[in-house]
Amino acid sequence: MVAVTDVNYALTPDQHARELRRAVVAATVGTTIEWYDFLLYSTMAGLVFGKLFFPNEDPLTATLNAFGIYFVGFVGRPIGAFIFGHFGDRMGRKSTLIVTLLLMGISTFLVALLPGYAVIGLWGAVLLTILRMLQGIGVGGEWGGSVLLSMEWARHNNERGFLSSWPQFGGPAGLFLANLAVLVFSQMSGDSFLAWGWRIPFAFSIVLVGIGLWIRLRILETPVFRNLIAENKIERTPILEVCRKQPGTIIAAALARTSEQAPFYVFTAFIFAYGTTTLHASRDLLLAGVLAAVCISAITIPLSGYLSDVIGRKKMYIIGAATMGVFGFIYFGLIDTGSSVLIFIAMMLSLIPHDMQYGPQAALIAESFTPRLRYSGASIAYQLASITAGGPAPLIATALFAAYKSGTPIAIYILITAIVSIIATMFLKDYTGRDVSAEYDAVNVDREAA
Repeated sequence: MVAVTDVNYALTPDQHARELRRAVVAATVGTTIEWYDFLLYSTMAGLVFGKLFFPNEDPLTATLNAFGIYFVGFVGRPIGAFIFGHFGDRMGRKSTLIVTLLLMGISTFLVALLPGYAVIGLWGAVLLTILRMLQGIGVGGEWGGSVLLSMEWARHNNERGFLSSWPQFGGPAGLFLANLAVLVFSQMSGDSFLAWGWRIPFAFSIVLVGIGLWIRLRILETPVFRNLIAENKIERTPILEVCRKQPGTIIAAALARTSEQAPFYVFTAFIFAYGTTTLHASRDLLLAGVLAAVCISAITIPLSGYLSDVIGRKKMYIIGAATMGVFGFIYFGLIDTGSSVLIFIAMMLSLIPHDMQYGPQAALIAESFTPRLRYSGASIAYQLASITAGGPAPLIATALFAAYKSGTPIAIYILITAIVSIIATMFLKDYTGRDVSAEYDAVNVDREAA
């Protein structure tokens, strides 16, 4: 990977505006593709993989095994953050994002070719685990770069929350595409979907990767990173440096994600196993509920990012976390009625409290790190939550239901995640409206936050 340094970047205001639009589109489309790949597994884990790779287990154990492999992807995400955070701060945002897109796309395509237990026994699950790890590494390096690609092209200090919320929308958009693909192909007659139809959405990833590469190859490197090159401020070991200078910020930002990350996977992954096996709801109803929720996210994520530019990043985030703490009880209260209408309403509304945090989250985290360490710091902080919150969430939810046969303990678990997030967010510094394009003392960031 080579940083772009041989192009005339003296842009007029109109040219800058054009490049800003290209950067936002490239970040959003690329992130959508990456999350499509990563979240496709989430849906398939509850519907297909337990039966395909663990057919000799009872349904609950098979689901736990499938979610166990699902968790491996979350273990890979911090690894990807460390690897690509280093290159993103050393070589540039653009070139790093091209590599993460290729890694994720190829790994997902290979899942489509995997034989099940009936063909190669447990080796199918072993190979799935390896590919899931590679998926995690790829998406672990994606987020930081895509957010910076949008945020570092901002022309004004009071638009970073809105601009960086668009690559955030790539998550729900990828979820929409993944669930839409499953919904379409699950209409296949008989056992065709379980036999081979599930492979088509994974194979389709290679087409999306081609589109993403075409878009990302046409963008320019961000002005902030170009200034770092011009001023000879590229850090030799950004990962080590950010861990040494801003450990408190990394930990606080990671914990702040708890009430956004954990409930999201309860609402979008665990619900498929819970809904089909316990509530006996139709697969199509659950898929339609998630699709409806994502359509609402198209409004609530950028709106929340915009509001964070107006009222402040921390305030908006804390409001979202508090809302999530209450919503868990409403969600399971509606779900556990067994009514198809109420289940659909609960799922349709489920991502709103998530979006209230997810919209301002990118700017809140990225602004906390000085530019030369930003890709590394933001990526590590963001992806550490995949181990502490996102990855364990479906496992915890499944275990709580197995123990208590009710959704109420899961709602209490969601409330606890909200409390953790509110406390952690209080330790982050709010840079809303301030200039974060130039270097600032990373050591004092932790001191002032404390």
